[in-house]
Amino acid sequence: MPDLKKTDQITAQEGLGLLKTMLLIRRFEEQSAEQYSKGKIQGFLHLYIGEEAVAVGAIPCLKSEDAIISTYREHGHALARGISAGAIMAEMFGKANGCSRGRGGSMHIFDASKRFFGGNAIVAGGLPLAVGMALADKMQRNDHVTMCIFGDGAVAEGEFHESLNLAALWKLPVLFLCENNDYAMGTHLVRHQAQADIAAKAKSYGMPAEVIDGMDILAVRTGTQSALDSIRSGEGPCFLEMRTYRFRAHSMYDAELYRNKNEVEVWKQRDPIQLFITYLTSAGLMNAQDLQLLEDRVAEEIRQAIETAETGPWEPIEDLLKDVHTPESI
Repeated sequence: MPDLKKTDQITAQEGLGLLKTMLLIRRFEEQSAEQYSKGKIQGFLHLYIGEEAVAVGAIPCLKSEDAIISTYREHGHALARGISAGAIMAEMFGKANGCSRGRGGSMHIFDASKRFFGGNAIVAGGLPLAVGMALADKMQRNDHVTMCIFGDGAVAEGEFHESLNLAALWKLPVLFLCENNDYAMGTHLVRHQAQADIAAKAKSYGMPAEVIDGMDILAVRTGTQSALDSIRSGEGPCFLEMRTYRFRAHSMYDAELYRNKNEVEVWKQRDPIQLFITYLTSAGLMNAQDLQLLEDRVAEEIRQAIETAETGPWEPIEDLLKDVHTPESI
């Protein structure tokens, strides 16, 4: 039996579309790890494998004019928002045809045309930005929502509390979306938080807060849509805690000595992609041939992304000081 709650009704076309994006993220991340090992990608690399249901369940619920602020584990968020795999891979290769012109790298994916405003390397650094953007929308009477995505490690930062307080006080249109994968780098949540119930912290600031199974894409989609409806009605911010898990280490530099392999294997039994495949198949919305076609389409998209990154130009040396400001240049 499929281990997903029937919280939503979907058509075969919707289901295949959601699954295709989840597969795209998974294969993109696998290829990113390979390119990193080859030295094509420099710096840090934080993979999203295991958390695909959150991005694909939540982000398509937004309207095109809504904004997203994300974390350094954001490749999946960017793909779910519709930024092309080629533009993201080229960015990680440091090429000028990357979505941040090769200047941001893995942790700073940015595309204003998609209303995707990072990719922030500072833990909790995106929360005050989201509050500011939501305040601007409210002052301009725009019917926009800002989705602010962050991890459980961010709740230990002062910005978390300051941002939730102001957003609730001023009833700002923000959806705070916490991807709780249990670990702030290598420290388990219960070892650094006296109150490990993250949703309870949000409720203490007077906003609706819900805990959602982040491995269940349909539960994520239903919960996100409900929260967005509430925010758009003028009720102020909402908070969603997505209980999820990253199957890979914190980053490619991480020796992962802080958790045992059995724990990881237990979570892999609830792989969000496999759960959704089982659900779609059991519901008669997909068969083995459909799945193979999706895998083939994704494989071709990834191949083209690598080609885009490999053949992309380096930024010319004469642009070295472009966008660099000094007192003398102002």
